[in-house]
Amino acid sequence: MKTFEVGKTYTHGWAGDSNLLTTWKVIERTAQTITIQNKDEIRKCRIIKDLTEWNKAESVRPYGKYSMYPCLTAG
Repeated sequence: MKTFEVGKTYTHGWAGDSNLLTTWKVIERTAQTITIQNKDEIRKCRIIKDLTEWNKAESVRPYGKYSMYPCLTAG
């Protein structure tokens, strides 16, 4: 399984605009959470176990869970 690594950057797209991409840098991690930074914005996200198992890579929801939420995946 792929995991988030401190210092690396990861990118996710948006359902409403396929050309829009957001890149996050992992600045800290524990076994269950990661802290990510996008420019001046810092967020702490819990690793979602069911998405991680399905994707075979750690996954988080940087903006929470709603109908078209973006998912950041380590893979």
